Amino acid sequence: MSMKEHNAFMASIPSKRDDPAAQAAAEVDSPGFLLTTVEKLAGLAQARSLWPVTMGLACCAIEMMAAGTPRFDMARFGWEVFRASPRHADVMIVSGRVSHKMAPIVRNVYDSMPEPKWVISMGACASSGGIFNNYAVVQGCDHIVPVDIYLPGCPPRPEMLLNAMLELTRQIERKPLF
Repeated sequence: MSMKEHNAFMASIPSKRDDPAAQAAAEVDSPGFLLTTVEKLAGLAQARSLWPVTMGLACCAIEMMAAGTPRFDMARFGWEVFRASPRHADVMIVSGRVSHKMAPIVRNVYDSMPEPKWVISMGACASSGGIFNNYAVVQGCDHIVPVDIYLPGCPPRPEMLLNAMLELTRQIERKPLF
């Protein structure tokens, strides 16, 4: 057997690092195992219990309300009840254009939400001012509050809102605890 054949044969034998059981045992023995497991559990719990508060400012709010109907079934994810109080919510969905007069109210609602909190900017007007490029409209709600998900469209379909919420859950699950 030549050296080349010997190396090919040795490479074909599964090593300990390729063994899933050995990898799992090494992960359990690692010093950060408990913290990593708690982080995954906390991220999963936060991602699966999102309570949205609405800032329905214009026509995109109609599509947001449609997303709560049985046809789109937000109830399967636990998001069907939009909270009226920001103190009981952790996701703010800003939908529609934000005027300069409304900007302090949007910020106040955001500040009233408990931590951790996330923001979805729904529609072209909320994301960039839309067609309203004038002195009275804020050119994107990210000038007022930090935005986690931008949802394009005029208005975006309810399915797109569901997709944005699912993307937010994926972001929350990957977020470190500390």
